[in-house]
Amino acid sequence: MSSTIGLDLNSDKEYEIVAGQPEEKPMGGARHSGIGVRLIVRLAGHVEAHQLGGIYGPDAMFQIGENERIPDVAFVSAARLPAEGEPEGIWPLAPDLAVEIISPNDLYERVLRKVEEYFAGGVQQVWLISPEHQTITIYHSPTRTTILTEADDLVSDELLPGFHCRIADLFRSPSRVSV
Repeated sequence: MSSTIGLDLNSDKEYEIVAGQPEEKPMGGARHSGIGVRLIVRLAGHVEAHQLGGIYGPDAMFQIGENERIPDVAFVSAARLPAEGEPEGIWPLAPDLAVEIISPNDLYERVLRKVEEYFAGGVQQVWLISPEHQTITIYHSPTRTTILTEADDLVSDELLPGFHCRIADLFRSPSRVSV
């Protein structure tokens, strides 16, 4: 259900479509972007090496029920990738994994609403990354979570068999990351 809505195309703001209306997506800045890129690099390497599917960044919009959402990072399993290839526009399906990096100006209620929406739309797992607290909350369902700190390893055998990375490496500045 793609919508055509008049927006200022010269604006540097990004919008998701919620209940048919544009909703500004809070932007996180350099730290937010760096965490996302470090996660994408690790996920993409693993997913491609094991032919598990595709990893997508913050330019990919997904149809989640009636809404159009832009996760910071998304994974679509190989079994669900369209035979005709990746769409030019909006993905007509929910990703298997949606990752949201919490921006400093994100509202807690908005983030929780998004988690619920993702699951209602068919997402299997949601990761909420908090740069402020240096934690990752893995939502296995809307009510079952695992909270990981920078002392932990991020392991996802359910969706991404064999994937693991040190959480501390996602939160470190680029010059201090060990690969």
